Amino acid sequence: MDPSNIHILVLDRKPASARILGDSLSAVGYQLAVASSESEAVILAGQQLFNLVVKSFDAQRIDAVALMDKIRAVTPDTQFIFVSERGTIRTAVDAIQKGAYDYLAKPVDPIQLIESVRKALDYQALVAEDQRLKLSLRRRSEPNIFAGSNACMQRVNQLVQQIAATDVTVLIEGESGTGKEITARAIHQKSRRSGKPFVAVNCAALPDSLIETELFGHVRGAFTGAISDRPGRFQLAHGGTLFLDEIGDLSSKGQADLLRVLEDGMFRPVGSHKMERGDVRIITASNKNLENETTRGKFREELFYRLNIVVINLPPLRERIEDIPALVESFVQHFCAKHRRQQKKIQKDVLTLFQTLPWPGNVRQLRNLIERGRDSFAQ
Repeated sequence: MDPSNIHILVLDRKPASARILGDSLSAVGYQLAVASSESEAVILAGQQLFNLVVKSFDAQRIDAVALMDKIRAVTPDTQFIFVSERGTIRTAVDAIQKGAYDYLAKPVDPIQLIESVRKALDYQALVAEDQRLKLSLRRRSEPNIFAGSNACMQRVNQLVQQIAATDVTVLIEGESGTGKEITARAIHQKSRRSGKPFVAVNCAALPDSLIETELFGHVRGAFTGAISDRPGRFQLAHGGTLFLDEIGDLSSKGQADLLRVLEDGMFRPVGSHKMERGDVRIITASNKNLENETTRGKFREELFYRLNIVVINLPPLRERIEDIPALVESFVQHFCAKHRRQQKKIQKDVLTLFQTLPWPGNVRQLRNLIERGRDSFAQ
């Protein structure tokens, strides 16, 4: 798990103590926020999803368990590690019984703290089924791309609502940066499978030698280096949604393997003698026109017809210029909250300029520009 994607809240009324705890965690690469009061911690938890809270407390003055309940009411997956100078064994047992992951005594050994954090994050991934945790993190980190009044995007939004409740296979086409994965996630989140994993696969990055093991997994001893069983993407997405991005770049071998599974829902992990059934909804995406690719012989015709059940075409940003003010407002609000900055209003002449630009990177380019320069454009 990349430490730079992990957000940790340190709560300590004493700045010196908070600095000691924070320095140990920052050295590993974790993203930190610091609060000096319970009320501030609750506000921060409403603005940013924290994987973990490291809370220093005086067992005689602060109800640590009550704060844990408040923050988990906002972000249920958050784990807690409590540290205290005067806590008792009874306090530690009570905190852990009520859901804290660990309890450390001050002065905290940095190595012990880092190890406790690592184990808490591993436990969090296990309890949250890993992919569900990633989904919740992603849901909190993606602003709305459907803002605006463009007729084409409104039809896309309506179609998402209509097909979400079904298990129909969906093909999403559009240029890079138009929001294909966000659209796929929106379908998943509104479906009956929303409580199960959403697993994304970049098909363009799958070499022939790894396609089968990446998609279907392998068993121990299947090949040199296979020291244990490893689930593939179909197993990880069981009960949920498997999103196959850039499906048009999947190799011929990968297309054949995928077609075989789509025909009967059965697959065999590499090295296994047992067939398994994949209970997944398939959503695919491509920045190429798959019908044209099929005509040119670049994409298997049988697979195209399997995937081409419901097609969603996302327009490039240059074809929804009227949405730019609404998109900018949505992005500014999102990123100001995410980065805990005062809400801004973008200057009108900046919006006018934005509506004249070609935006080759589409909505993604606009979103990234706003996040990087939100203060520069504000009035």
